[in-house]
Amino acid sequence: MRTTTEHETPGPLHDQPPLSVVIGAGGTGGHIYPGLALAEALRRADPRAVISFVGTERGLETTLIPQAGHRLHTVDMIPFDASLGPRRYLLPAALLRSGRQCREILRAQGAQVAVGMGGYPSAPVIVGARMAGLPSVVHESNAVPGRANRFAARLTPHVALAFDRTREHLPAGRAVQTVGMPLVGAVARLDRAALRAEARRHFGVPDGAALLVLNGGSLGAARLTAAALELAARWRHRTDRRLLVKTGPAALAQVRAALAGNPVAHAVAYLDRMDLAYAAADLMVCRAGAATVAELSSVRMPAVLVPYPHAPHDHQTHNARVLSDAGAGLLLADEECTGERLAELAEPLLADPARLAAMARAADPGDHARAADLLAAKVLRVIGRTPAPTLP
Repeated sequence: MRTTTEHETPGPLHDQPPLSVVIGAGGTGGHIYPGLALAEALRRADPRAVISFVGTERGLETTLIPQAGHRLHTVDMIPFDASLGPRRYLLPAALLRSGRQCREILRAQGAQVAVGMGGYPSAPVIVGARMAGLPSVVHESNAVPGRANRFAARLTPHVALAFDRTREHLPAGRAVQTVGMPLVGAVARLDRAALRAEARRHFGVPDGAALLVLNGGSLGAARLTAAALELAARWRHRTDRRLLVKTGPAALAQVRAALAGNPVAHAVAYLDRMDLAYAAADLMVCRAGAATVAELSSVRMPAVLVPYPHAPHDHQTHNARVLSDAGAGLLLADEECTGERLAELAEPLLADPARLAAMARAADPGDHARAADLLAAKVLRVIGRTPAPTLP
């Protein structure tokens, strides 16, 4: 059978063997959902594609990835975290062991390429690809790279970024491309104005009331939840305000008990339809994980950003500044996040639709809405395949 030489252009994907990709993504939704968005884009490029994931037994990947219909392989890996104390000295051995596990997974899957989406579960995939002699791609989602990707980026020349300002923190000599943050389809395609009436009905927001959504991330945020309870008490007799609080599963029962009888506020463990939440909300209060900041930018959602203060390299503050520097969001320090302070910031904004509209216009949507396809195209080019004509 004739093969393509390095001087020739490969044929269309349907003329080539099915694509096989292993994606490392785990820990929190901020790494997993972009990985799932990439998997969707790869399937659009090649419907025959075989996509599987690598993670650990400790993160949300154990539920989110199988629910999405993908196979999850788990490996033994510990976080790149100085707070581990003496256990951090086990990191090189753990990385070597999990890298070997990933090498066998890649071989068993017949993988042509490995992709690391950030977070400590993805580093072994890049190590395993290096051991197996396979190409790999790293996607860095934060404005400042995490420890795992700082290491992984030294093992591959192919690096993709969510935010252009990340370039200054990476080693030289890498084929760096800013593609944006891969978003799940409903958020990537969101038209807030078109969905707004349906979304407000979904959350029971009456006409004339402004909706503030507090989103603590996939596991919730105790500081934001406590501030929300204080704010709900301040607003309990108002008819022009509504408050939706995403608590995470652990705090839901306690928060609902605290809000019992308060007609203004409602608590949920998850927001399964983030597109509806963005369409219904007038303002959001949230942490500044990379996926959240990318979604806010893409859908032009005004926000008060409360960075998690213990994030490595304070990367959530750097993420938040993507919006605050543009005038699309307000930055609030974690220790200042109280119900009183939120009221001081949110009430003038909710009373001023023109200012909210200006904040929305100030957001830079970038390439986030098409980032999954851009990253998929990069992955295909790395293995010498021609992206489909619909891919950028």
